[in-house]
Amino acid sequence: MTAIALVFPGQGSQRVGMGQDFWSQVPETRILFEKASEAAGIDLGHLCFKGPEEQLTLTANAQPAIMTVSMAAVAALQREGIKPDYVAGHSLGEYSALVASGSFAFEDAIRVVRKRGEFMQEAVAPGAGAMAAILGLDRQSVYAVCEEAAQYGIVEVANLNSPGQVVIAGKTEAVDRAIELAKQRGVKRAVRLQVSAPFHCSLMEPAAQRLAGVLQATPIADPTVPLVNNADAELLTTREAVADSLVRQVTRPVRWEDVVRRLVKEGVTLFLELGPGKVLTGLIKRIAPEATALYAEDLSSLRLAVDQLEAVR
Repeated sequence: MTAIALVFPGQGSQRVGMGQDFWSQVPETRILFEKASEAAGIDLGHLCFKGPEEQLTLTANAQPAIMTVSMAAVAALQREGIKPDYVAGHSLGEYSALVASGSFAFEDAIRVVRKRGEFMQEAVAPGAGAMAAILGLDRQSVYAVCEEAAQYGIVEVANLNSPGQVVIAGKTEAVDRAIELAKQRGVKRAVRLQVSAPFHCSLMEPAAQRLAGVLQATPIADPTVPLVNNADAELLTTREAVADSLVRQVTRPVRWEDVVRRLVKEGVTLFLELGPGKVLTGLIKRIAPEATALYAEDLSSLRLAVDQLEAVR
């Protein structure tokens, strides 16, 4: 039997119109949107389907919105009787993965990620932090660039997305200096990202501390499907490990390349990305070209993925 991993996208995958196909054609997803809107205190259906984009992009809105669309895709997939062997997600997507694994109740997860988004947004003053993508340098070279630029302030590796694609985060001046240093080393591309805060670096420590309190008050169960986590690329099977990992995830790099390699090591040969976009699908194809990587962001892509999945099982 083919081992299947469901994977879930993080912030940045949002777009106006996402999820509307599921909402209009899969009745149970309407209940998801209603529950999510009540838990988040915002009309997520209107925000996802109509925007405006600048409101959808705000961290505290984007996080519950993306999760809701991801879980709508899960609901549509469950109709096909397909069950995963493993789950994983990129940053915010880790929460979607934990809902899919039964570790979090959906409404609880929506409340947590709404708060998480607020905490991350409030941790650093607007303009004081930045993130940048460094393309074409190996991870050790990027770590070295960050170390050299650290005289200008905190700058750290934030995402290890795939070979040659690393994201850094920190104080704006230090990130700009790291970009200059990377260019001096002949990097293919080094660019600032349009984000509202420097995620996954030590500047997020205030957000991590606040999130720890929220998680302590939130019911968490042992995952019924093993999760490979962002912080360590390790298998998590207990609620205690889940809570600890989610707090550390806020200030640690997302080790996506390592997550995918760990899943392949566990025997996964088919990855299915559930939610808006296909960013993770592209990364997986670069990390593990021997595996099959599919995505389902609407009903047509989900049906295509299910057909391909059935053909290889």
